[in-house]
Amino acid sequence: MKKLLFSICLLAITLFAVAQDSTAVQAEREGTGLRAEGKIYVVMLVSVTILVGLFIYLIRLDRKISKIERQSAERRQQ
Repeated sequence: MKKLLFSICLLAITLFAVAQDSTAVQAEREGTGLRAEGKIYVVMLVSVTILVGLFIYLIRLDRKISKIERQSAERRQQ
């Protein structure tokens, strides 16, 4: 129960912190940096590609380890 209450409090704090930005500050942020040049999409694409590759690698590794564990267990039983 304490973890749930703590999580809700942290969520509320972050929402209040985001709500403090004024509209003028947000308007200035929209047209600067990578977003203005359209490069943010390239950065996001590379990040997603890396994450997908890591997940695929972990899934394959887990399957290989499970296969080796099964083979080891079968050898012990024989």
